[in-house]
Amino acid sequence: MARVSVEYKDHIAHVTLTRGDKMNALDDEMIKGIIAAGHEVAASKARAVVLAGEGKAFCAGLDLMSFAKMGQMDPEEWLMARSFDDANEVQEVAMAWRRVPVPVIAAVQGVCFGGGLQLALGADIRIAAPDARFSVMEMKWGIVPDMGGMALLPRLLRSDVLRRLTYTAEVFEAPQALDWGLVTEVSDDPLASAQALAAEIAGKNPEGIRAAKRLIGVAETADQAAVLMEESREQVTLIGTPNQMEAIAAQMQKRPPQFKD
Repeated sequence: MARVSVEYKDHIAHVTLTRGDKMNALDDEMIKGIIAAGHEVAASKARAVVLAGEGKAFCAGLDLMSFAKMGQMDPEEWLMARSFDDANEVQEVAMAWRRVPVPVIAAVQGVCFGGGLQLALGADIRIAAPDARFSVMEMKWGIVPDMGGMALLPRLLRSDVLRRLTYTAEVFEAPQALDWGLVTEVSDDPLASAQALAAEIAGKNPEGIRAAKRLIGVAETADQAAVLMEESREQVTLIGTPNQMEAIAAQMQKRPPQFKD
């Protein structure tokens, strides 16, 4: 897959941006590769996903050639088309990972700027190196976040912090990102931590994990009555199923569960 590799091991999909010599910057080929990887993983039997970038950076955002291309295109034709459900192509870079039915864990090192940050926001969980650097960088180029950032950032940041970061394009490091709620955890080895967490998740009832991700998605956006009904509906689909019974048996017998896909 162009610019992106996907490997499956022990029920985990390992997705890696492979343009390390360019700090995994986003060009057309990378954008298409990330989307294709997201759609492939969504259709797979993976129980968890680790999303990472090779080399010194997670993703430096759009590369300079992509900015040059902007000036040659009709922005309305390019951006207003809904090519992927409710998203355009560049928004699907992040939103594809929200559509993946199992948890996605981003391992962030080096820079995570602009479109790279929005890609990381598509993950359920973000684990960052202590010196990882972040920026809502679009205002540096005189534009606004438009790759799903404004659908995802308000769920994580207070309004005043979101406004500050968007207005200034300032660069900040992982400890500050953790304090603001933008990252989940800071780790000296974010990839190893992400892989360990993915393995823990992959050891749970896969049907239960998928139900939990669907339920959280509803809980973040719906009213109380809808959330309560969705809790009940998802639970009805799980109780008494073979994998749910195996979870109980494994706990009672103090052994690792053996779930079926």
